[in-house]
Amino acid sequence: MTANLVRHPSARQWWVLAGFVAAVTVVAVVGALAVAQPADDYAALARPGWAPPSWLFGPVWTLLYAMIALAGWLVWRAVGWGPQLVPYAVQLVLNAAWTPLFFGAGQRGVALVDIVALWVAVGVTVLAFRKVSTAAAWLLVPYWLWVTFATALNFSIWQLNQG
Repeated sequence: MTANLVRHPSARQWWVLAGFVAAVTVVAVVGALAVAQPADDYAALARPGWAPPSWLFGPVWTLLYAMIALAGWLVWRAVGWGPQLVPYAVQLVLNAAWTPLFFGAGQRGVALVDIVALWVAVGVTVLAFRKVSTAAAWLLVPYWLWVTFATALNFSIWQLNQG
């Protein structure tokens, strides 16, 4: 019977997947609502020469959010609503807070503190997920790498735009 459930996920499992997708969608929408024209705001900032163009962020985050949702769902399928999902929830909250801090409030230094905490939370999530699902942990590695890059970019922009 258990093998049958693994091969044929129940309707509940699909609803939970939809819930994970909804959670990351809320994170994305919070960011989108924080700034009316984030591309314009980003373009107006002094940026390092290695900063990516603003059009790149949308496609990258779309893919990353899909991977984040899938990773959470895979862990939920393996252990249910266990402690492994606590750092996952923390990183979603920190992720949602970054755009309003960086763009909406213009608090680039506070946003830097947030993104460093986000980097740690994603790392803790990867380690927690690895104990349950190697696939889920690997799905978060590109996100962790992107947050690493974004942390360096946040720091550089903060330094270049002080004063």
